[in-house]
Amino acid sequence: MNSAAVQEKSFSFAVRIVNLCRYLQAERKEYVLSKQLLRSGTSIGANVAESQQAQSRSDFINKLNIALKEAYETNYWLRLMFETKYLNTQEFESIIADCKELEKLLIAIIKTTKE
Repeated sequence: MNSAAVQEKSFSFAVRIVNLCRYLQAERKEYVLSKQLLRSGTSIGANVAESQQAQSRSDFINKLNIALKEAYETNYWLRLMFETKYLNTQEFESIIADCKELEKLLIAIIKTTKE
């Protein structure tokens, strides 16, 4: 997996998160959890983008590790919103699959870069 692909996937995921949070606030009147989700979900792509200008290999790995932590946090908020009925099964399964895919991609890139 090249870095351009993970950049594109993380950006597309951020767009989905922004749209989901807009929906949660407008339709479900949920403001607190959705702000947490917005922060972590958009931070993944921001850290991936930042990694492209890393000053060293360790800086690159560090930025991707931060992106991975944000992906894990996003996974948490999505599961919480599903369990508290802010997201239905279809909404949840669609976006959690993307989140898990990003987690796997980031883990693979970090592992490959460390080798």
